[in-house]
This record gives sequence, C-alpha cells and structure tokens, in this order.
Amino acid sequence: MAAVHGHSADEAPFSFRRAVDGLRAARVRAEVRIEEVTAPRRLAAYAYAVEATVLSGGEELADGRLVLLHEPDGQEAWQGEFRVVTLTRAELEPEMAADPLLPEVSWSWLTGALASWGAAYHAAGGTVSRASSHYFGGLADRRDDTQIEIRASWTPQELPGGAGPDAAAHLAAFCDLLCACAGLPPVEGADGPVRAAGGVVPLPKRHT
Repeated sequence: MAAVHGHSADEAPFSFRRAVDGLRAARVRAEVRIEEVTAPRRLAAYAYAVEATVLSGGEELADGRLVLLHEPDGQEAWQGEFRVVTLTRAELEPEMAADPLLPEVSWSWLTGALASWGAAYHAAGGTVSRASSHYFGGLADRRDDTQIEIRASWTPQELPGGAGPDAAAHLAAFCDLLCACAGLPPVEGADGPVRAAGGVVPLPKRHT
C-alpha cells in the first residue's frame, strides 16, 4: 500500500486500507490496463494512485490517473475525509473535437458513469480543456489533432460503520469515462455496466 508523510501501511486507518483493497480488487473493462504508481506526497496524510490506459488493437486511445486521498480529520473543502482526484486525456476524432458542446458532454460522461455504478459523491468540481495542434514546415504532412483533458475531483460517500467509500465503484466509473473519451461503445449487461476482466497491477516491490 502507498503511504505518505512517514506513515507505514500498517499505520493507515482501516477505512483507507479497505478502500485501497477495493481499488486493487476492482474489475474493469478488458480494454483498460491499470497500474499502481507512486502517489503524490503533499495532498493528504494518506494517498494511493493508479494509472489507467485504454488499449484497442494495440493502440493507446486514452490514459489517465486516479488518486485516492484520505485525511483522518477531514478537510473543509472536501466536506469529508476522502477525496478522489482524476486526470483523463485522449485524442479526439475531428468531428468530436469540433462539437461546441464537447465540455458539457464529456462532463456528463463522468457524472453518468458515477451514477451507473452507484458511486455516490458530493462536492464535485473540475475542468474540461481541449488543445489543437497544427503542423507546419517539415511536419506539415502530419494530420492536425485535438486532445481533451478532463481534471475532476469529488468526495466519495462513505459506507456505514466507518468502512470508507466503495472505491472500486469510483474506479470503474473513471475507467468508463476513459473509454468514452477513447470513443469505445459502452458495455452493458443484464444489470447494467459489466465489470470485465482486469484489475490493478501492483508496483514491483523495491529491494532495500
């Protein structure tokens, strides 16, 4: 488990350890590759982070990062003890890039994914940005491209009994957002979104 500010994994509160276990056990779409990465060290007392990449036909279509933060005493801005912070990036098809409603639509992908997974939350905020690149001179033969970047954070609702949030549901919703930005169709089952094969690949242990 990732730990910050000198805390060891064993010292982490039960609710945080349970949430991290939920992230590690989450099953996501087969197109999504998830890897454990080093968490930021100054945002909260405890943090855990994963990177996600959407792959299809050997091509990387989108990537991003999810960070779970925990402050045992809470933070006023969070309105709670936990916070989910995400970054999503993808290259857009020309017709999608030109859509004036792209920011609203892409934000709705996130809120819709959270709702479909039953990942309750509050105090959400974020930005949707798009940047276009046009090539000239020796690069003029390259096709113009546009990338979207979605930065979002929200406070996940905690489960009863001090068990922390259902972190797996929030990760699954984030992965659905990545797939939507990558242009992949939704995967539906009899009871809603399907948790396909996958899971978190842990960081290799360092030798001391």
